[in-house]
Amino acid sequence: MQYSEIMIRYGELSTKGKNRMRFINKLRNNIQDVLSIYPAVKVMADRDRAHVYLHGTDYKPVAESLKQIFGIQNFSPSYKIEKSVPALIAAVQEIMTDIYQEGMTFKVSSKRSDHDFELDSRELNQTLGNAVFEAIPTIQAKMKAPDIELRVEIRSEAAYISYETIRGAGGLPVGTSGKGMLMLSGGIDSPVAGYLALKRGVDIEAVHFASPPYTSPGALKKAQDLTRKLTKFGGNIQFIEVPFTEIQEEIKAKAPEAYLMTLTRRFMMRITDRIREERGGLVIINGESLGQVASQTLESMQAINAVTNTPVIRPVVTMDKLEIIEIAEKIDTFEISIQPFEDCCTIFAPDRPKTNPKIKNVEQYESRLDVEGLVERAVRGIMVTEITPQAEQDEVDDLIQDLL
Repeated sequence: MQYSEIMIRYGELSTKGKNRMRFINKLRNNIQDVLSIYPAVKVMADRDRAHVYLHGTDYKPVAESLKQIFGIQNFSPSYKIEKSVPALIAAVQEIMTDIYQEGMTFKVSSKRSDHDFELDSRELNQTLGNAVFEAIPTIQAKMKAPDIELRVEIRSEAAYISYETIRGAGGLPVGTSGKGMLMLSGGIDSPVAGYLALKRGVDIEAVHFASPPYTSPGALKKAQDLTRKLTKFGGNIQFIEVPFTEIQEEIKAKAPEAYLMTLTRRFMMRITDRIREERGGLVIINGESLGQVASQTLESMQAINAVTNTPVIRPVVTMDKLEIIEIAEKIDTFEISIQPFEDCCTIFAPDRPKTNPKIKNVEQYESRLDVEGLVERAVRGIMVTEITPQAEQDEVDDLIQDLL
């Protein structure tokens, strides 16, 4: 027998009251985006659960994709069965014979949404339980925590049977908590910060600063690859490339070396905030971890934050490096992050950066620069690209290769 659908149960959506359908509709759209790499698959969602109809697609890769999507509590691959008692008996006996191993226990849990069906839930449990005993005389029933729980659901169009329950990612559907701008470098920390923001329902757009020729096309691709890894948690992500060469050259030429990092980060914050304002974002998100580098002391954070009143969320701020690396490995960004490409924060990094910069000094050095003009030109020069899930991109790359 082949699975016909995957039944999805929601996570925290059960607490959303009158907003519940807004959350469910967003989750459905996210599932559709992530599963767009499987053309035959269709997604439906109602108030109680969602359904992924496989239409002949192998359920295993689809299930792997579903495991990553925030807002899903768990899900069960299901068989579609003709809605009749003989068909259900035959299906239950075939399924149990196939999966049973010596010593296993079982129970049958039936649910009817079609109340015109000839047996009620209690009668169906008894009938199908007896069918299992006929097929496997040595098996034992167990009502609490059995090895196998056969779930039978009678709907208007057909009956469905499942026995697996696969844990989902939990969290909130991406996009239900508003939009935030993720300051994405090529390092380990910022993709992890993006992942944690996605888990709480924030729809992220990735802002990446590029300074060619000091940063290479490889560094840009690295940042795009990191963004693509994050799409599996909620669908497509807008990638925003910011031209930063002019600003870094101006800072290098006109400011003391010790303050290069502080001034660079202040410009990044200003530009990200301007992009946020133009694109309807609510917050700025970054991967700063307290005390990890010179720009991440409390004094540095204060000096950098002074250029904006927008909330800045730092999901990894209290984590040590090993904790961040553990998450990076879990979400499959670590190996990309450690590729040896430069980024804007390292190309002009001073030997002895200021760890407790004074705002009055920072403002004095910035007075030598055309701050507003530099920010305006950078924002006007941004390039926006939509990053799609990996398998779809692989197909595009293969097609391009074939054409070449």
